[in-house]
Amino acid sequence: MKEKQSASKFQSENVVLIAASHMLHDIYSSFLAPLRPLLIEKFGISLALASLWDLIMRVPWFLNPLIGIIAERTAARYFVIVTPAITAVCMSLLGVAPSFTVVSILLFTMGISSAVFHVPAPTMVKRLSGAKTGRGMSYYMFGGELARTAGPLLITATVSMWGLEGTWRLIPLGLVASFILFLKLRNVKISDDLKNKKSGNVVVFSTLKKYLPFFAVLVGFTLFRSIMKSGLTAFLPTFFYSEKGESLWFANSALAAFQLAGAIGTILAGSISDRIGRRNTLLIISAISPVMMFLFINSAGWLSFVFLILLGFFVFAPGPVLIALVQDRSKELPVFMNSIYMTLNFITAASAVFFAGIMGDWIGLEKTYLISSILSLGAIPFVLFLKKE
Repeated sequence: MKEKQSASKFQSENVVLIAASHMLHDIYSSFLAPLRPLLIEKFGISLALASLWDLIMRVPWFLNPLIGIIAERTAARYFVIVTPAITAVCMSLLGVAPSFTVVSILLFTMGISSAVFHVPAPTMVKRLSGAKTGRGMSYYMFGGELARTAGPLLITATVSMWGLEGTWRLIPLGLVASFILFLKLRNVKISDDLKNKKSGNVVVFSTLKKYLPFFAVLVGFTLFRSIMKSGLTAFLPTFFYSEKGESLWFANSALAAFQLAGAIGTILAGSISDRIGRRNTLLIISAISPVMMFLFINSAGWLSFVFLILLGFFVFAPGPVLIALVQDRSKELPVFMNSIYMTLNFITAASAVFFAGIMGDWIGLEKTYLISSILSLGAIPFVLFLKKE
């Protein structure tokens, strides 16, 4: 009886621990966007070539379904504990990398680490959230978005103090973080529940076939919004630094403010979706985001900064809602189902970054952003295809 009560209760302390691990991991994984302008100058490459790094970083996400199956049968909490250290080492070495190829290898390795972290973590959060899945996912996504606020500021401060070649000094912080996570999370037995579910008795392909229409709707929604979101997160510092002539501090501070607004959006959106429904929440977000993007591009000075913050709030808000949708429907093989969603999501995002890079080289980032705001309206019909809760 007590076990059932604890299973239905929102376990705040443990949810915060998983969210903290998400933040620690993603602080390091967010280093690429702020460093990209400097790496472009260092190697003398184009935006299109630099955008290939995002594809390379996400290639390991093709392994997500395999990682999901493995996580169903193993102590998945150790995936969450170890990966921040691996990611910290890889991303902290970007500044000292001597060539485009070495940067690519580091990012590919980090991609594996990131995939191993992100596949089991949301399912762990769901099991700790009881009936408040949206709230739990908001905590989890807030940790990630807060990291992408702190990450640009941390790496910019590091480069200002020690230069681009001094980024390796951040490695010990990641190692200590994983050690602390080991002390805090090693007794969280959520992964034991996953092991007890004998995923081998469930036909993986029949489960995937059952949810194929649902995933098709999510892909359509993500695809039409991805150029706007990925183009901003990947190239916003480059936009301000290279096209607008702002300082590196201003460019990366703008990214940090954008991500902070996104963090606020994520922590509110999940709880709101628990109350008014996932579909209604996504519909509101999809209608407002393009307007904010259009206003940001067509304004100047502090007013554009205000619209950038509002844009960040609505651009990132769908994250916890979409993950909650997946977890709501994942009655069988929850980690595997999340791995499928994460694979589709990251492949779409990586492709969008590459497309935004090509468009940025061709017509400039400002016009690319304007076009992306128009394309994002295409997400609205896919929201309407979702069943009402």
